Amino acid sequence: MSDGPLSGLRVLDAATLAAGPLIATWLGEHGADVIKVEQPDGGDPLRQWGAQKDGVGLMWKSVGRNKKSVTLNLRHETGRDLLRRLARRSDVVVLNLRPSTLRKWRLDHPSLAAENPRLVMVHVTGYGEGGPKSDRPGFGTLGEAMSGFAHLTGSPDGPPTLPSFMLADGVAGLTATYAVMMALYHRDVHGADGQLVDINLIDPLARLLEQSVLTYDQLGSVPHRTGNRWDISAPRNVYLTKDGHWLAMSGSAPTIAKRALQAVGRPELTEDPRFAEAQQRLRHAAEIDAIMADWIGAHTLDDAMAVFEAADVAAAPVYDAAQLLADPQMVARDVYRSVPDPQLGAMRVQAPVPRFSATQGAISHLGPALGEHNDEIYGGLLGLDADRRRELSEQGVI
Repeated sequence: MSDGPLSGLRVLDAATLAAGPLIATWLGEHGADVIKVEQPDGGDPLRQWGAQKDGVGLMWKSVGRNKKSVTLNLRHETGRDLLRRLARRSDVVVLNLRPSTLRKWRLDHPSLAAENPRLVMVHVTGYGEGGPKSDRPGFGTLGEAMSGFAHLTGSPDGPPTLPSFMLADGVAGLTATYAVMMALYHRDVHGADGQLVDINLIDPLARLLEQSVLTYDQLGSVPHRTGNRWDISAPRNVYLTKDGHWLAMSGSAPTIAKRALQAVGRPELTEDPRFAEAQQRLRHAAEIDAIMADWIGAHTLDDAMAVFEAADVAAAPVYDAAQLLADPQMVARDVYRSVPDPQLGAMRVQAPVPRFSATQGAISHLGPALGEHNDEIYGGLLGLDADRRRELSEQGVI
């Protein structure tokens, strides 16, 4: 990892669960030295989150990749002092404690920046700093609800639908990761100090759903659930094939929509006023859906995909995990790689995203054991001798 583009950057990951730790994961894939700070009694709850194999959390193994794990009890002032000492030697620190807790424990940005003005601090919360809800607990589920995502997802006659994966956390983590890089650029290129990145679990996802706000603001109408349709293009849906598989299609570009109609044997519709122009197609989306559903329903997935690929139509099978791993495109790009692990033997995880021509991201190891790097960090980086480390361990600090 020493030749990664972020080589020489030290990141202190003192957050828990998904959004904050993901920031450090992505930085670590590209060469940053990441120190993962965990409570001694069990560590990051992500270790127990989701699917387990022999008591080992699979998601933790992936999110914990390339990180060095140290234990540190932040409920002790001695523990908080050690965190401050680590922050003095770091470029980036990621925290997700409540704002009031940060101030009470003197781990807020003004306190840490007073000792390390170059520090970039990322503070991840449910609602963001400021406002009446800033100190309330928040998780991704609440962000998916309040952002408008759940309101727009699902069948028109069904309930709002939440995703079965960490969508809000992931979008917040991605947003914060590029924010960190901008803050570092501002610091290192423009000779400025570090700064605080305030990120919550609502705003980043809401930004992707802004169309509904624009529609309400300018037209006074509130968009509602449309199932797998979308009121910007037609055809756009998932369709059941003859052999019981699902196929997704998008006609977002007018040329693609016309090719789709030609591919299913209805070229005359490309000249029909109801279907020849984008806004007209939207008004007749149900008719287009019926045409596509009838044709696709009479063909197997392989046969339908062969026709659409030959016609250069934007269509794809709806994959489960097994199909995704077996897809020739994924295999050719080596998207999922088997990484050796002392606990699991090996596990396939997704390779770093995005890809670079000169400085590829890398996975040196999966999530480490709790406190595996205590001696390296507290002894090597902070210079605490063995007696002091043993004393801190007996006190429950590390």
